Amino acid sequence: MSTYQKKQAVKKMFKIAKEFSFDMAHMLDGHDGKCQNLHGHTYKLQVEVSGDLVAEGAKRGMVMDYSDLKSVVKREILDPMDHAYIYDLNSNRESQVAKLLIDLNSKVYGIPSRTTAEEMAKYMFEKLEKVGLPVSLIRLWETPTSYCEYSR
Repeated sequence: MSTYQKKQAVKKMFKIAKEFSFDMAHMLDGHDGKCQNLHGHTYKLQVEVSGDLVAEGAKRGMVMDYSDLKSVVKREILDPMDHAYIYDLNSNRESQVAKLLIDLNSKVYGIPSRTTAEEMAKYMFEKLEKVGLPVSLIRLWETPTSYCEYSR
C-alpha cells in the first residue's frame, strides 16, 4: 500500500444521521424585517455523527445505534425546545416576552445568542458535543426551503 493510500485509509470514517421535527416560536429583536415580530416555525433538524465502527458487542458494526442517537437528541434538544418560545438571553425585549410567558405558565427556553437558524445550529452542535455525542454536522431547516448547516 502506498503512503497516499495509507493516509486515505486513516481519514475514512463513517457518518450516520437522523432527522427530527419540532415546533417553536421566536423573534429577532432589532431585525429590520417581519421576523422582529413573534412568530413560529416547524423546524426540521438533521443530526449527523461520525466515527469508526464499534468493534465488539451488541453495537458491533455501527457508528452508533440510531435509537441511542434519538434518545440524546430528544433529551438535550427536543424536550426543552419543542413547542417553546426560544429567546436570546442577552435581549431585554425578548427576555420581557419570556417573563410574561413564564408568568402565564408557558414553556420558554433561553440561549446565549440570537435565535437565528445559524446561531441555533451552532448552539445545538455545541450542546450535543458537550454531552459526548460525536456530532459532525447539524443541519437545521427553518422553512421547507431554507436551512443552515454547522460543522467543524
